[in-house]
Amino acid sequence: MTPPRHGAGDGRQDDPHDPQAYGDPGAFDAAVDRLADPLNDPLPGHQGPPAVPPQQQAPHAPQGPQQAPPEWYDPEGYERDWYGRQETARRAPAEPVPSTDGNVEPRTEMLWRIDPAEESAREQEPSAGADETGSAEESGEHRGASPVPPASATGGRAERRRAAKGRGRRRPAPRPGPGSAAGTEGAPAKPMTRMEARRAAKAAKDSPAVVISRVVGELFITLGILMLLFVTYQLWWTNVRADQIAGRETHKIQDDWAKGTRKPEAFEPGQGFAIIHIPKLDVVTPIAEGTSKEKVLDRGMVGHYSEEPLRTAMPEDKQGNFALAGHRNTHGEPFRYINRLRPGDPIVVETQDAYYTYEMTSELSQTSPSNVSVIGPVPQQSGFTKPGRYITLTTCTPEFTSTYRLIVWGKMVDERPRSKGKPDVLVD
Repeated sequence: MTPPRHGAGDGRQDDPHDPQAYGDPGAFDAAVDRLADPLNDPLPGHQGPPAVPPQQQAPHAPQGPQQAPPEWYDPEGYERDWYGRQETARRAPAEPVPSTDGNVEPRTEMLWRIDPAEESAREQEPSAGADETGSAEESGEHRGASPVPPASATGGRAERRRAAKGRGRRRPAPRPGPGSAAGTEGAPAKPMTRMEARRAAKAAKDSPAVVISRVVGELFITLGILMLLFVTYQLWWTNVRADQIAGRETHKIQDDWAKGTRKPEAFEPGQGFAIIHIPKLDVVTPIAEGTSKEKVLDRGMVGHYSEEPLRTAMPEDKQGNFALAGHRNTHGEPFRYINRLRPGDPIVVETQDAYYTYEMTSELSQTSPSNVSVIGPVPQQSGFTKPGRYITLTTCTPEFTSTYRLIVWGKMVDERPRSKGKPDVLVD
């Protein structure tokens, strides 16, 4: 009869690690080396005493913290031999924690599970100079990694291979394309060839059509500005200057009359000798000898036809036609609105000795500039049939042109010496 095993009859559990439980001294080692599962057996040559679970520890085992048994194979060397040097994932520190039965056991290491979205975002960031170990350590802190328990510590080779293969594996960052922002900022620009540089320089230059259109546009803008300035000068500034000159000439004539300067036998061209009043149009303008544009008309004055063969009479003559010319537009424009005169409207010519009052009788709205008969002693088309004392006003028409002439006629109705004062039409 076979004697009972150690502890079988006294109520104690058999110790599977006790060599005496197998009888012969070498039976224990032979049983361990012939395990049925080759994937879960320890590697040959790395046998060591397995850790005893706390539930199977002897009752007399001392209570207190115990150190974890040493690793029974080199995981780093195994991973390096099989898969090369890989970046290892960060492990949570192993801290001793009390077990349910009061014993202190080491805490199982925890692996950080990397979020795929965070891993993809991290791969997009530049990390050329970063240390592999430091990057792996920072991944758990800055990328929202969560600790997960690792595969079974007692797993076989397949589990260890999968764990080692997924641990610290990094996918290569995608190479940015030529048009991407990362390609233009992070990587240096690829130098262009000579042909590409010539094409780029040619594309940067403006085409002849663009240059021509730009030059034409600038010319039009310049011409437009010049025309605007010219119109402003003609329609506004010439009137300002002419009014100033005409006003000074009027005061000069009146001062000479007040001083009693003797009236000359003949007036020089451009010299003022009288003043015309048109009360209906509110016109008070000096009359100068001659019809020169530079000396008379452009200075805002009214010119007297005094040059042969267009010489006309003076107001004090007992018979004849006193013909005058003036601008209708620009340069003071004294005759601009003479077309508004109606028969009977007064026209007064003031001289050093007397006031000569005329009444408007007729109008010729348009005639040729070469029609000099309108300023004759008995003007044609005026309605006058015999010699008399007449006045003729001539100006350009239509407005802002000099194509035709507008003619207004009148006849003298009153001659009043200055000693008797102004005529009633000027007083009212």
